[in-house]
Amino acid sequence: MAPLLNSIIEAIGETPLVRLDRLTRHLGVEGTILAKLDYLNPGFSKKDRAALGIIEQAERDGELRPGQTVVELTSGNAGAGFAIVCGIKGYPFVAVMSKGNSEERARMMRALGAEVVLVDQLPGSAVGRVSGGDLALVDKEAKRITAERNAFRADQFNREGSWLAHYQTTGQEFWRQSGGSIEAFADFLGTGGTYAGVTKALKERNSSIRCYVVEPEGAAVVAGGSISRPDHPIQGGGYAMSDLRFLKDVPIDGFLEVSGEEAKLAAQTLAKREGIFGGFSSGANVAAALKLLASDLRGKAIGVVICDSGLKYLSTDLWR
Repeated sequence: MAPLLNSIIEAIGETPLVRLDRLTRHLGVEGTILAKLDYLNPGFSKKDRAALGIIEQAERDGELRPGQTVVELTSGNAGAGFAIVCGIKGYPFVAVMSKGNSEERARMMRALGAEVVLVDQLPGSAVGRVSGGDLALVDKEAKRITAERNAFRADQFNREGSWLAHYQTTGQEFWRQSGGSIEAFADFLGTGGTYAGVTKALKERNSSIRCYVVEPEGAAVVAGGSISRPDHPIQGGGYAMSDLRFLKDVPIDGFLEVSGEEAKLAAQTLAKREGIFGGFSSGANVAAALKLLASDLRGKAIGVVICDSGLKYLSTDLWR
């Protein structure tokens, strides 16, 4: 029997690992996809782990004062995580987000007690498709608010607590829950924290596990590609940032590109065949795993994270 918890933040992590055998059978694919259901975290995404890791690291280091305001840019997932963690711990939280992200995210953060500041997109940007340029505008506003309020900037792209959370929890869970059977890992890049943390944890256990970076088709700059689709629809990542700090000195065994349509189809198939209601980046990860099972990794066990809930995309074309 699970223990009685003292607060909701103790429910972050230890999410289920599920075999997607119905999906692979339906598609006639040989091999196994192991899906980490991080959409079952309290804030409905893997970003709860990073939010808790960043805040608790800052508390230990004395960087965050009692009652100090916390500010962070977000696509909505990290913002929900910070809203939950900060609310429990007594820190006011300001989420700064592009208007290009789905409206469900802003509503959820406000419901969780966050102050939400929405930033206009660049001229010509499409709603639902946040580019690196759009994110730069959000970052500029987050820096302004941080200085104005003498706040703590959570800075999920740079603070060590972000990737360490996945090294200390997600990666260890993959290994333990799979019984050490995982043979490869693929992850769609946002901050790079999940990829870095899980890859380091898995490689320490078995250096032959192959780990792959997943990027949007037309915006695969970490793989060295040019930017032809900065307006891809896969929210929460793929910002065409080639200098992700967390990827420094982290092994990369290969690169995969996934189109918006491939991510959408994989997310829809995941929902219909497995009853797992994930979002765009979850679909991107599953689509990437399918590509690996069609390569020399046919028949192997591929680990992926179901990053967030499909509930955060009801106003987008993912479910229309």
